[in-house]
Amino acid sequence: MAKYFLTFISLFLSTFIFAQAETAENSNNFMVSNHKVFVAVAVLTIILVLIFTFLFSIERRLKQLESRQKS
Repeated sequence: MAKYFLTFISLFLSTFIFAQAETAENSNNFMVSNHKVFVAVAVLTIILVLIFTFLFSIERRLKQLESRQKS
């Protein structure tokens, strides 16, 4: 059963790889030519920085609560 499942998954993923091979160049040229790729990278960077800042602040608050409970 595992062999059939892995075979199906590999065939399924390979169709996506071959289906996107032709359009990858066109989409990359479009994004670079309009400078939208830089905007996308900037937005993703801002989102990741905000997520990490939020997680670190939650971690700090949890450490403070744990230290209060121990004492």
